[in-house]
Amino acid sequence: MSPGLRIFGGSGSEKSAKVPSPCTDVCRIDPESGWCEGCLRTLDEIAAWGSIDDATRREIWKRLPVRRQALADARDAT
Repeated sequence: MSPGLRIFGGSGSEKSAKVPSPCTDVCRIDPESGWCEGCLRTLDEIAAWGSIDDATRREIWKRLPVRRQALADARDAT
């Protein structure tokens, strides 16, 4: 697991930490999944990031490992 996911997807005092953007400056939307190839967020998640609360940001972070695996599996299948 990525250190960022452990820090921002956890519980307790970690929840009081400011949740950073998962942006990696690789901004390409995968046409099959609709996810950014860099940060794995949807366009709606990217657009809303500046106005959503930290709890919602943590929920997005929690989805990213599943999305990363789904993209890897799709690429392996081709």
